[in-house]
Amino acid sequence: MDAAMRDGRASLAELPVQEVLSMKPEKTAKIKYGVWGLICGAVIVMIIGFAWGGWTTSGTTQTRTKEAVLASQAAICVAQFMKQPNHEEKLKVLEAVNSWQRAETIEKGGWDKMPGQEKADYAVARACADGLELLMKK
Repeated sequence: MDAAMRDGRASLAELPVQEVLSMKPEKTAKIKYGVWGLICGAVIVMIIGFAWGGWTTSGTTQTRTKEAVLASQAAICVAQFMKQPNHEEKLKVLEAVNSWQRAETIEKGGWDKMPGQEKADYAVARACADGLELLMKK
C-alpha cells in the first residue's frame, strides 16, 4: 500500500476491484430489510386504500357508472310516465298486465326512450317497470 491509500485518500481507480465490490454484512442486511419494508409498506397502503380509502378498480368503476346511468334513466322514464294527463288510468292498466310483460308495455308506450334516442335499452324499461310497481303499491 502506498501513502495515499493509508491516509484514506485513494481514488476508486487505485482500489482493487474486489475491495470495491464487497459489502459489509451489516450494509447488506440494511438494504435487504429496507427493501422488504418498502414492499410491506406498499401492500399495507394498498389494503388500507381499497378497504377504507375508497379506491376502486376500473371494472368496479365502470359497473357503478352503468348502474347509476340506469337508475337515472329509470327515474326519467317514471317521470315521463307520470307526466301524462291520464297517468292514474295507465298505471291501473299497467298493474293489470303480468309483471314480466310490463317492460314490453313501457317500451310500446315509449316512456323508456330518453330525449334524442330512437330506441331504448330493455334494462331501462325493466327498471322503469320496477319503479312504477312501487307506485302501484301506494
